[in-house]
Amino acid sequence: MAAQQKVETLIAGEQLRLKLHDEKVIKDRRYHLRTYPNCFIAQELLDWLVSHKEAPDRATAVCLMQQLMDHNIVHHVCDKRLIFKDAKLLYRFRKDDGTFPFNTEMKVFMHGQRLYEHITGDNNSILELREELGVSYHRSFPGCQLIDWLLQNSEAESRRQGLELCCALQEHGIIQHVAKQHDFFDSGLLYQFCINFRRRRRLSELLNKNDEETTASIQEENHPDSPFCLHKSPPLEGNSAFQSVVLSKELKPATSGHRGSLNTPHSDGFLPLVQLFSTTMVRCNPKSVLGRNFTCEELLTPSAPFTKRVLTVIGDALGWGFVIRGVAPCYVQAVDPGSPAAAAGVKVRQFVCQVNGKCVLYLDYRTVTRLVMTGPRTVELEVMEPLE
Repeated sequence: MAAQQKVETLIAGEQLRLKLHDEKVIKDRRYHLRTYPNCFIAQELLDWLVSHKEAPDRATAVCLMQQLMDHNIVHHVCDKRLIFKDAKLLYRFRKDDGTFPFNTEMKVFMHGQRLYEHITGDNNSILELREELGVSYHRSFPGCQLIDWLLQNSEAESRRQGLELCCALQEHGIIQHVAKQHDFFDSGLLYQFCINFRRRRRLSELLNKNDEETTASIQEENHPDSPFCLHKSPPLEGNSAFQSVVLSKELKPATSGHRGSLNTPHSDGFLPLVQLFSTTMVRCNPKSVLGRNFTCEELLTPSAPFTKRVLTVIGDALGWGFVIRGVAPCYVQAVDPGSPAAAAGVKVRQFVCQVNGKCVLYLDYRTVTRLVMTGPRTVELEVMEPLE
């Protein structure tokens, strides 16, 4: 659900950005003898949101814009303010000034959006009414046919690369098995896009998302024109060109044999830092490897039983191969024995002090993860580890 909400926020933000450009709300602004390109004034934007019924009142509009800031979609022009204020302050969409964080997750999302536009606009679209296990699904496609399409349209160089791309699309909630029972396989199992990128989204949908997701899901499932829900119809008559495939014991998950649950579609991509285990195991939130929690002050005490080390980790096509957890300070939860991290000396229970020369001791693991993902392939870590 969190991944789905993030995708919906990204789409809503992009639709709003394009609309504001059309309405000339976004334009070059001068402030203190300096010109800031492609900006908007917070007060003017809030007026626009209320007048165009994107928000019922200014307070709600401020909350909506804060969500866009929290998702790194909008920022203050000088990055000095983390809170969106109803004032004569200049803000800007990160896509307009080239500061949008194009990490692995974002690249997969944009790739999925482009594929969706191409596939749905194809005259001979692979999206059709098909049957699996006696149930019919609108606008579905067999996994093997999607990989065929990727190869035919030069979106993948091999079936293996196509499979990795499809696994990444499923991992990020862009496609899914029609009954949500299987991972992605190069087989006759049926899948659907579960995001309608073209649907107009209002910012008000971003608030109370957890409550609204249930209602929206029910409404879309009952909507006859929605191609992104699992519509059930009577079984198709006659033989279908694509028969459903029942998973056998010989079939193994497509992600087995890889360090991460996400396999990037290109050899120069990296995992979102550090997923070592299957999706199921990650979601179980395994118990901390620390015997007890430590504070930053304890680590910085001169008599603390820790020693500092500087480690250089050179990522490969699968990522770096370690998992971090914790909130100020972060620590290493797990290390893949055959990964670049293990080769560099990264060990469990090490505390992360710096990433590429930047102090991260007081940051949470999500922020530290983002720093690694958006940084260079070679990561320099300063860690503190217990004295032997």
